[in-house]
Amino acid sequence: MNTRSIRVSALIAMLLGAGALHAAPKAIAQLDVYRQQGIEQADAARGKQLWYAESNQRSCANCHGEKPTSVGKHVKTGKPIEPMAPSLNPGRFQSGKKIEKWFMRNCKWTFGRECSTQEKADILTWLAGQ
Repeated sequence: MNTRSIRVSALIAMLLGAGALHAAPKAIAQLDVYRQQGIEQADAARGKQLWYAESNQRSCANCHGEKPTSVGKHVKTGKPIEPMAPSLNPGRFQSGKKIEKWFMRNCKWTFGRECSTQEKADILTWLAGQ
């Protein structure tokens, strides 16, 4: 193998490694809190299902967008909502206090009730992989 082939091979390996790193879900500390509170295994598929679930013609996707990687828009105020995906918005899900505040508001508005700890863990798990 010549020097050029080695460099090209190394570059390809680095690019493939970077892609795998990007695809890995972001760790969200609040999930550890939910585990300590006794949740089952957090399930991204259930989280995705909750994201699109409608209650009284409302869903998370109504304001936050069909894709958590896009900018959403509040249906009442029209205010833009930054992407929920931590891959595009690294500041998301850094504060347990903020996570709880927004789950409280949004679950009550969307579902007419508070979300369970399991539901919150499932949604966060799904969003972490976006």
